[in-house]
Amino acid sequence: MKAYKIVASFVVALASAASFAAPNIYNNSIAAGTAAFDATVTGVGGTVKTQSLTGISGGTSWSFADFTITSTAGDYRSIDTGYLPSGSAIGINPSYSDFSGSGLTFTFANAINAFGLEIGDWATCCAPSSLYIAFDGGSVLKVATALTAGDNPGVVAGEGFLNFVAGIDTSKTFKTVTFYGDGYGEYLVAGGTIRYSSLPIGSVSPVPEAETYAMMLAGLGLMGAVVRRRKAKAA
Repeated sequence: MKAYKIVASFVVALASAASFAAPNIYNNSIAAGTAAFDATVTGVGGTVKTQSLTGISGGTSWSFADFTITSTAGDYRSIDTGYLPSGSAIGINPSYSDFSGSGLTFTFANAINAFGLEIGDWATCCAPSSLYIAFDGGSVLKVATALTAGDNPGVVAGEGFLNFVAGIDTSKTFKTVTFYGDGYGEYLVAGGTIRYSSLPIGSVSPVPEAETYAMMLAGLGLMGAVVRRRKAKAA
């Protein structure tokens, strides 16, 4: 009985930990990704705000009504007006000496907890090539890793080397988002149309970490073994 209570307590603790799981991170083709993002936001009563990155030129920062984009390392970035279908793209070619610094930082005037942007030319070369995102300077989260061109969801969907990356974390709100890639030698751009929203806290369930799932399953298996052993003794 004592062993059973210990295992049960362990499983309950893990279940509690799952409630503090990682944010929901999405990597889809632009068409499927934007549709899913919009449906998730509106499905919990939120409003999708959008900002197309039009009329911008090369530089280190770009200001819009609700947010400012800056080159994370403060270096000059070129603009590609033809790669992404819904707006201009800012160059984020990964730098071998500073992958994170080669990315972009989005700083919002008001707190949000849902964010998405379009990516161009990911997974064209330089495998393995990964994409990363972080909120309010917190833990860096790996979005996806490409080993071949077929790992780009846009390629799979017949849209070319275009994908949509988003993060939703309704356990809290945040004001900054940092995004970058690490495929050194890759021509990588980000921007197009930025999507964002502020959703009710707790409105979108987080995704438990794979390790947490594995430990919970192991704990449940151990509980089952204890129950079977008790039944065998009773018999």
